[in-house]
Amino acid sequence: MTIAEELRSRNFSIYGQWAGIISMVLCFGLGIGNIFLFHWVILFAVICLICSFVILFVEVPLLLRVCPTSSTFDTFIRRFETNYMRAAIYLAMSVIQWISIAVKTTSLIVAAIVLLITACFYALAGVKGQGFVGSKTLGGHGVAQMIV
Repeated sequence: MTIAEELRSRNFSIYGQWAGIISMVLCFGLGIGNIFLFHWVILFAVICLICSFVILFVEVPLLLRVCPTSSTFDTFIRRFETNYMRAAIYLAMSVIQWISIAVKTTSLIVAAIVLLITACFYALAGVKGQGFVGSKTLGGHGVAQMIV
């Protein structure tokens, strides 16, 4: 299945997964961009950077097999295999970035918005009763088994 076919599938978990990848890139870039501000925003920038790496492992399951990680981290990441759990973690990450606005208004608001959109996609998939379907492009559905 190509990326275009995945996007035409009308499965909100696929949309959520691709929005998650966009969120990861934005969190990484905006986290680095805001870490140089000499203000309390540095704390939120570091949290945004950490979120980008958590998103990477949540959305690309192949990395859990390829990268050497601890069993505690693997157990933590595997909690987010359902649409509702993914919606919850993205909502929590979004709320943290929304709180950063109280400290100082920065570009981290973009990360908060995209994380919220991603949470909405996963929540819609859960409400519609769509099971989580991982993108084959990102290492879902047997790709990890083919490599190992």
